[in-house]
Amino acid sequence: MLREFKEFAMRGSALDLAIGVILGAAFGLVVVSLVNDILMPPIGLVAGKVDFSQQRIVLRAGPDPAKIDPATGVPTGEVAIRYGRFINTVINFLIVAFAIFMVVKLINSLHRKEVASPVPTREETLLREIRDALLKRS
Repeated sequence: MLREFKEFAMRGSALDLAIGVILGAAFGLVVVSLVNDILMPPIGLVAGKVDFSQQRIVLRAGPDPAKIDPATGVPTGEVAIRYGRFINTVINFLIVAFAIFMVVKLINSLHRKEVASPVPTREETLLREIRDALLKRS
């Protein structure tokens, strides 16, 4: 069983998939940092010194507004619609989708160049014409 697993794991497609997942996760972290640390601060500044990640509509305040949940950064027990985080996530998605689109477009353009038949040289055209003329004579 261990040998079969090793054969499966060492296949090219499994390794390619693993590398793709790891690179995708790392790329996702870069995009999150780009949005949160580079893009959103100037947008928030232009929008009136707003930190989008903290924007929310409070539906019910927590019992103790002074206690902050370290995981969410909002008061403990608060029920809120966190639309600011949603905006950040949508921007993250758009950047990742655009990057993937550009990679696929690049691969497709490289593939089209490989598939396209080469234009015959003048000599090749003449040789084909001579061949065709000889075949017609015989």
